[in-house]
Amino acid sequence: MEEILKFDTIGQYNAFNRNETLHPLVNVVDLSKAAPRQLRRLSYGFYVVFLKEIKCGDLRYGCSHYDYEEGTLIFLAPGQVIGSNGDEYYQPQGRALVFHPDLIHGTSLGRHMNDYTFFSYAVNEALHLSERERQIILECFSKIQFELEHAVDKHSKKLIVNNVELFLNYCVRFYDRQFVTRDNTHKGVLERFETLLNHYFSSDKPQTVGLPTVAYCANELNLSANYFGDLIKKETGKSAHEFIQLKLIDVAKEKIFDAQKSVSEIAYELGFKYPQHFTRVFKQHVGMTPLEYRTSDN
Repeated sequence: MEEILKFDTIGQYNAFNRNETLHPLVNVVDLSKAAPRQLRRLSYGFYVVFLKEIKCGDLRYGCSHYDYEEGTLIFLAPGQVIGSNGDEYYQPQGRALVFHPDLIHGTSLGRHMNDYTFFSYAVNEALHLSERERQIILECFSKIQFELEHAVDKHSKKLIVNNVELFLNYCVRFYDRQFVTRDNTHKGVLERFETLLNHYFSSDKPQTVGLPTVAYCANELNLSANYFGDLIKKETGKSAHEFIQLKLIDVAKEKIFDAQKSVSEIAYELGFKYPQHFTRVFKQHVGMTPLEYRTSDN
């Protein structure tokens, strides 16, 4: 079994990287202060955002290296594992914003943390910054660092958390821009999604596998479920689940006009376990039951 180096506290991670602990729950870590180290699999008990500031291949996704160019952000949620074990050494570079879930409990950020879906993106779906965007990120880090170095007062926690939230909101904006501008990476995803669904419903997979899920489609397209969902939402204005449902209804409408098949047979062909579930979903989208649709003038 591969050994995983685990960090449960911010203090442990600060010590590992030769950084001072100014606050037990948050820090902006200067990774260049760390000693050269071997490739390891790492796990964190807190949120981590890496800002890679030079080209380097010290992070891996699966068995692949990713050479992140200057100004790339990688997001990790508590419990995620990154990296791989190896004999080679490297010098860490860049910065890492680290904050413990305890920092944001009871705050606006804590209540909305799940909205920042990029913390569950795959490592190869990192955020690539323009130079201006990189400067804005560094300004956010600088404001957090200022508060960490400032004498603690009644405003400290609020200002730190607000600046972390500001940083994350900028990342939402920048990811929206990336979905539009990274044509080579995203080109054809929507078309491939539609083709995937067409092939799925024309095969026997609905009967053997069931209804297609967002996770299944994302995996077939080599994307994480959240990144895929956010990309489809940006492209179409609909969630990936809604897109699948609309395709399902389109296929169902065609099948319903085959009078030789019962509604139950059509339901099973589409991947529904229970015909009444199919009837309910169909009526939600069309406004009438499958039998009513069959006998209507549509």
